[in-house]
Amino acid sequence: QVQLVESGGGLVQAGGSLRLSCAASGSIVSIRTMGWYRQAPGKQRELVATTTSTGSTNYADSVKGRFTISRDNAKNTVYLQMNNLKPEDTAVYYCNLDYAEKDGLMTFYGVVSWGKGTLVTVSS
Repeated sequence: QVQLVESGGGLVQAGGSLRLSCAASGSIVSIRTMGWYRQAPGKQRELVATTTSTGSTNYADSVKGRFTISRDNAKNTVYLQMNNLKPEDTAVYYCNLDYAEKDGLMTFYGVVSWGKGTLVTVSS
């Protein structure tokens, strides 16, 4: 089993910054994509940012220029640096992994796991 532990959420004023972390542990062989999604009250979950094993990144238009995703492959950890936060960034942020997992003699590819989420609240 793979576990994802998120941290770094909290309450911040508009214009402030937060840094989210997500550490993965367990029988991980390799990680293809690490990312962050968010879900605001009454809305669907949406992509915030992703990063692949080759280092390419992808951002939602609403966060480009303000958020930066990065990863530490040695620690199986992904980060999301969020600057110039806005009230509309208020949401539960979820970590997402697309990885290969070893189970006994078998290796399974394309396994997807989600963290439990961390709440980010931006006050105006």
